Amino acid sequence: MSYSYFADYYDGLTEDVDYAAKAEYFVKLCEKYSHQPGRTLDLACGTGSFTIELKKRGTDVIGADMSSDMLTQAQMKSSDQELEIMYICCKMQELELPYEIDTCVCTLDSINHITSKKELKKAFSCISRCLADDGLFIFDANTVYKHREILGNNCYIFDTEDVFCAWQNNYIEKNNKVIITLDFFEPAGDKYVRFSEQFAERAYTHSEMQEMLDYAGLEIAGIFDDMSFESPAEASQREIYVVRKKKK
Repeated sequence: MSYSYFADYYDGLTEDVDYAAKAEYFVKLCEKYSHQPGRTLDLACGTGSFTIELKKRGTDVIGADMSSDMLTQAQMKSSDQELEIMYICCKMQELELPYEIDTCVCTLDSINHITSKKELKKAFSCISRCLADDGLFIFDANTVYKHREILGNNCYIFDTEDVFCAWQNNYIEKNNKVIITLDFFEPAGDKYVRFSEQFAERAYTHSEMQEMLDYAGLEIAGIFDDMSFESPAEASQREIYVVRKKKK
């Protein structure tokens, strides 16, 4: 999926996300583990809102995303704020960098968008190869509970100044996957123009995550409930993983 239409409306549909608070939380997580962010990769950076917040805090950050349309939005936003940020177009499971990074961060459930364990192992392995020894990989992920009980087979409606969006979910219990269909209706005079996109997200258990991370030479240092330093609860909807690259 290219997220071509989604890129145009993404910021409007996620305007409730507090990227500044997420950036502050990232900083505190690094402090908790006595880790200097150093050279940082914002993986699956989308339209760059989180990347920009990290840059504002003095982080030496670059962004990467598989969608050129998302990166176009990110580059325009960075330029508007006179911030020099390099963006790279690539898939997680094909990530290559010309230098080592000290930290990798991946937010807003982007890990869930890789629905094959084989492909997610590839992505984790690519991240591991790019990380310096003892480097940190911090990511969040939707939980099985959220996919089953919250997203499920539900439908959501978003109505902004620029677009009307119908968000429909189809839950597949076998692998905790949700098929998401987005229908965008954009005003065009006295009519609406319809665009549609579809993608899937898969939730993974802790044991599945640990297996895939171990395969990539990464070890879990901590798992927290979203935006906190508390352990996840049974009904947690999003969890934060702090993962460290094993020393050779």
